[in-house]
Order: sequence, then C-alpha cells, then structure tokens
Amino acid sequence: MSVLYLEGYTEFMRNLPIGIFDSGLGGLTVMRELAEALPDENIVYLGDTARCPYGPRELGEVRRFVLEIGAWLTKHPVKLMVIACNTATAAGLGLAQRVFDIPVIGVIEPGARAAVRSTVNRSVGVIGTVGTIESGAYSRAVRVLDAGVTVFSVATPKFVDVVEADLRMGPGALEEWLAESAEVFIRPAFHDMARGYLEPLKRSGIDTLVLGCTHFPLLEAAIQQVVGKHVRLISSAEETAREVAETLQSRDQLALPDENSGIRHFATTGDPVEFARIGSRVLRQRISSVDKVDLSELTGLPSARLMAALEDESAEEATCG
Repeated sequence: MSVLYLEGYTEFMRNLPIGIFDSGLGGLTVMRELAEALPDENIVYLGDTARCPYGPRELGEVRRFVLEIGAWLTKHPVKLMVIACNTATAAGLGLAQRVFDIPVIGVIEPGARAAVRSTVNRSVGVIGTVGTIESGAYSRAVRVLDAGVTVFSVATPKFVDVVEADLRMGPGALEEWLAESAEVFIRPAFHDMARGYLEPLKRSGIDTLVLGCTHFPLLEAAIQQVVGKHVRLISSAEETAREVAETLQSRDQLALPDENSGIRHFATTGDPVEFARIGSRVLRQRISSVDKVDLSELTGLPSARLMAALEDESAEEATCG
C-alpha cells in the first residue's frame, strides 16, 4: 500500500463526520460533551424518537434497531459511531463492533471506568432503564476493570418519564426552563419517588452513583439532593467524549479546522419540529433544522450479512440463556 494512498485515506477519514444515535433526545447530553471536546468535528445525530423509549423493550428488538441505525449512519458515511444510549449499548454494542468497519463506542464502559476511578470504598450504585439494569452490562464492565468493586443496581424507569414530561413544558428561555424544572424536581411527589428508588442504594453504602441513562444528567441536581453530597454522581457523557477523542487521535483522524468544520446535522424518526424545540433545550443551543427519517427506510437497510449476524447473536443468547 503506497504512502500516497495512505495519506489520501487519512485525509478522507479526517473529513468524515462522527455518527451518534440514541432512542431519542437524551443522547444530546453526550453530543454536547463531544462537541465541546472536539469543536472541529462534524457530527451526524439520529434520534429514534418514534420508537422511544428503548428501556422497556426486549434486548433482541433493540439489537435490531442498533443494526438499522448503524447501517443508516454508515451510508453517510461516518468515521466513528457512538451509541449514546445505555440500553442500546447493553443490547448491541458487541454486535455493532463486529459488523461495522469503523470504531463503535458505547456509553457503558466509559461510565464504568469513571466509576471505578472514583470510588473509594469500592461500592458503586447504578441507576438506569429496566433494559440496562436487567442486562447486567454495568456490573460486567466494572468487574472487568476491578473485580473487587461491588455494584448495586436499581431500575428507575419513572425518571425517564419525569424528564420527558418536563422537556415538553411550554416554550421559554432555557434559563427559565431550568429554574422551573428545578422547582418541579424537588416537589414532594418527585422527592418521594426518588427516595423510593435511591434509599436502598444509600443503605448499601455507595460512595459513587452512575447515571446509567443519558436522560439522567438532566436530573442531576435533584438526584444529588436525595443521595447526599458525599455520593459522587457519574455521567458517562464526558468520559465517552474523551474516549472518542483518544480513538480518533490514535488513528490520526481528528478533523482539522477549516470553513467546513464543526457542522451539526440532526435527524429524527419522530416529529422534526418537536425534536428541534426540545432538543435545543437539551443541547443548550438552537437546533434550526432537523431531517425526518421514515422507519420504513431504517427497517429496510440491514443487509443479508447483517441480518445473519443478528440471527447468530440471538441464537447464541438463547443457548446461553
């Protein structure tokens, strides 16, 4: 392989965007960190809001979604893919890494790594969707990093409902929304619900709590109030951005600043107008344009090779189960 070919390939890859997807809007918390860490990178984000939430779904179904959206992103093409959804990471990261010819990074391992570094008493709590918690993905990821750390996990599905409902409040300045939502989150009803979820973790003596859903950083202040200041909260978004940067740097594929750098492209399977309105609040900057992606387009994308890999994964899961 000639030096000129390698130089041309490297230049081509540098100019490709990073692809990010989530079941909806929560993954924009990951994109926000990524855009801050790598401002020169172009980013393509797909929110699968028509099929949100992923948490209550069977992992096999979510795994199929991962293949569909991964195939959509690689058609653009992209140089690296981020699964900015804990449930989708738990269900399909390994499969995506095997079938796609680019690096695929999920949010669970970066979050687990940050938790292991943070904990002093080696007792870590994890909250997330039913799918994420039942998968045991965080426990396995922590065990690989440090087998001496004990993980206590609790599914907190109503937290997602709280965030979704609050994000759909009437229009207004972001600062006003944040102030309003803070008042909502500390209402007795929310506080009682949060205590019901989090008190068992407090009694377990955790000193670190992983926010195992990309919606949950929006509840960080309220969760901190319930668990106490002595418990450090871990969001995987910042750690994921760091891993993306390190991966691109090691491959010599970091974008160089020019007039075409820093472009953000958004798409959704749901309502583009609602995505732009609510997504602007999560991203903390205005989203002016969102493309609509029909589910029929996604479901028809996986090739025979990808579907065979999906069937093999499902068969292996059934055998292990």
